[in-house]
Amino acid sequence: MSRQVYLDYAATTFTAPEVVSAMGPYFTESFGNPSSIYSFSERNRKAIDAARQKVADVLGASKEEIYFTSGGTEADNWALKGAAWRNRSKGNHVITTKIEHHAVLHTAQFLQENGFDVTFLDVDAEGRISLDELKKAVTDKTILVSVMFANNEIGTLQPVAEIGTFCREKGILFHTDAVQAVAHVPIDVKAMNIDLLSLSAHKFYGPKGVGALYIRKGVRIDNFMHGGGQERGRRATTENVAGIVGLGAAIELTSGRMDTAPARIGRLRDMLVEGVMKTIPHAKLNGAPSGERLPNNANFSFIGIEGETLLLDLDGAGIYGSTGSACSSGSLDPSHVLMAIGLSHEQAHGSLRLTLGEETTEEDIRYVLSTLPGIVKHRREMSPLWEDYLKSAEGGR
Repeated sequence: MSRQVYLDYAATTFTAPEVVSAMGPYFTESFGNPSSIYSFSERNRKAIDAARQKVADVLGASKEEIYFTSGGTEADNWALKGAAWRNRSKGNHVITTKIEHHAVLHTAQFLQENGFDVTFLDVDAEGRISLDELKKAVTDKTILVSVMFANNEIGTLQPVAEIGTFCREKGILFHTDAVQAVAHVPIDVKAMNIDLLSLSAHKFYGPKGVGALYIRKGVRIDNFMHGGGQERGRRATTENVAGIVGLGAAIELTSGRMDTAPARIGRLRDMLVEGVMKTIPHAKLNGAPSGERLPNNANFSFIGIEGETLLLDLDGAGIYGSTGSACSSGSLDPSHVLMAIGLSHEQAHGSLRLTLGEETTEEDIRYVLSTLPGIVKHRREMSPLWEDYLKSAEGGR
């Protein structure tokens, strides 16, 4: 294999060298427990505080509103369960969408099993909710709305500011899973009226196993982990100092590139989309138009092909992509996101998600465009699904 092209940045990113360097001393030199009162641990307490400020600066928050977690999944669980349990005296109704990450969907289902009423909103063909449908779904028992900032599979951006404004007017807590969006698109939690926001470091060139939850000042939610008094008594367990330092370094590094990186990556993404749609017959781009989706996301469906075999063929050519969410890659079920936007089982099974990142080059995109059409053509020639599709298409003329 002479060339390797990584196009699965939505699943995870590499940890930037600058981030690794920033983390290094906290593994071996400054290893003290931040909760200890002696001076040896003071450096670690200050490092955590500095990282908290860096996260707050990017979100438009104050550092007292940032709580570190083990990642986006924990942050989502904490936001939904904590808000639901704390506010159940006010009501038991939660609203979310059918295209959330499983960290939110499965948590919402857990709440259902424990006495809460959950509404799962539909989305349109581009993966966007209807504000009118959201407003209709609200009852006097509604205590929480959770709508993701950007979808991890198709990249569609939701009208977060409009949702936040409506929820604030109604006195309903608003949580957004912004794991895919933070440090990739501008976010201002105050201007957007966001009460709770989840993020994860490994989506923006930080280490795995660390994330954060923004909790707006004045918002009360139950603690998710109990034990010691870490994170100002809100999240027990000894702090992952090196990881937290890495998160802070990564969000500072990535947000510093916001003026140039999204535009550069967006141009490459558009080049990829245009090339695929021109060279592969009956290809379908899933999600919203380029200006209304994450700049690095392209999700295609190729009728007549199984996504898993397509990935194996691409892997043989040194191209690494995904059929959808990395967290559900072991499942044989079609993507719940693609089904929610109206794709058939055959279309959903034949999906390919390619997500670009910091090291993606124009040469990489040209290589994909020179390789992918031949693979799709070869697989279609072997597929009875493709034959059936062509016959049905001809019969419909």
